[in-house]
Amino acid sequence: MSWKFAVSTLGMPGVPLERSVRTATEHGCDGIEVRAHPDDEVRPGLSEPRARAARARVEDAGLEVACLAGYAKVCAPGPDGPAVAELRSLIELAAWIGAPSLRVFPGGRDGQDGPALERIGAVLPDLRAHGVRLLVETHDSHPTGAAALRLAEPFGDPGLVAVLWDALHPWRSGEAPARTHEALGAHLGYFQVKDAVAAPDDRWTPVPPGEGAVPLDACGPLLRPWSGWVSLEWELAWHPRIGPVDAPLRAAADWYRHWAPPS
Repeated sequence: MSWKFAVSTLGMPGVPLERSVRTATEHGCDGIEVRAHPDDEVRPGLSEPRARAARARVEDAGLEVACLAGYAKVCAPGPDGPAVAELRSLIELAAWIGAPSLRVFPGGRDGQDGPALERIGAVLPDLRAHGVRLLVETHDSHPTGAAALRLAEPFGDPGLVAVLWDALHPWRSGEAPARTHEALGAHLGYFQVKDAVAAPDDRWTPVPPGEGAVPLDACGPLLRPWSGWVSLEWELAWHPRIGPVDAPLRAAADWYRHWAPPS
């Protein structure tokens, strides 16, 4: 079993990819999780030559693209045509940039699966053709492992459709790490290190790993028999007051070194 360590560019919003890559290498990362967002250099609709140039900058630094973090919502209400077109565009971008996986959100209402299975089913040929795996994150309408699994398991191929386990959301929704791990089983495709503290209004503020309430040390031993990418998601883009990524990335690297299976 083996892990690889990455950092998400969510923690470096608006920063040129070259600088994000430098930060990743300085902190001993194996790769970088690239978010596809209009505010960033890698964005939806990026041309193939620009995407391949971005890939070259990552690979020339000795890194890999761990994942392309897209913002498509597979469960969202509305017509299927635009949603499927968005998924196809992101799958293509993931292939161009060299990402083995594409992260998407559920984005449904009241925990309802909605049209997710039909939309994911429609892009299975695209995933196969481009060699990209779809990862549904434990997030928003499907925050637990058990809920997110409903969107991946029916396809019966964890190498094609799996779940990204965000450390915060299942736990804050009442699902203990052991239960998340058990629920996902072979469909665990990626793990995001994240820690946070709760405010009186029940909002959560990110803090460096080990300084918050998320039981990350319960996650570590559960993940040891597994192989895959472990990435720090530092939500600076959404919480501009929490400070730069360097300190949390050092803390995440310490957590990673402590729990990673021996190479």
